[in-house]
Amino acid sequence: MADSIFTRIIKGEIPSHKIYEDDKTYAFLDIHPVQPGHVLVVTKNPAEVAWDLPDDDYYALWDTVRKVAKRLRKAFPEKYRIGVQVEGLEIPHVHVKIFPIDSGAEFRAEPDTQSQPNHEALAALAKKIAF
Repeated sequence: MADSIFTRIIKGEIPSHKIYEDDKTYAFLDIHPVQPGHVLVVTKNPAEVAWDLPDDDYYALWDTVRKVAKRLRKAFPEKYRIGVQVEGLEIPHVHVKIFPIDSGAEFRAEPDTQSQPNHEALAALAKKIAF
């Protein structure tokens, strides 16, 4: 399997706003967030489908999602829920999107991929959320 953009981020070839990292997972802010605080949690094992991950990678992924979601709840206490989406469509590398929401409309919102990321704001937010 060729390196995905996520593999290149994990390797440090592409910069990211890291929130959390352990030996099996890496969590960072999405540069085109659906909502402020949108974090991507990826496995370091670049499987295309979550169900194909070895058990230890699968459980590590969900453990990290839970840790980061708890962190987001503290950082965004005004939000009612933390939305969770399991992905792997555009990028063939297992990833879970988590972000603070108040409604189904916020959960289903589309990111603005045409705008330039505000890296200064993302860095400040990463500092607030990072472990």
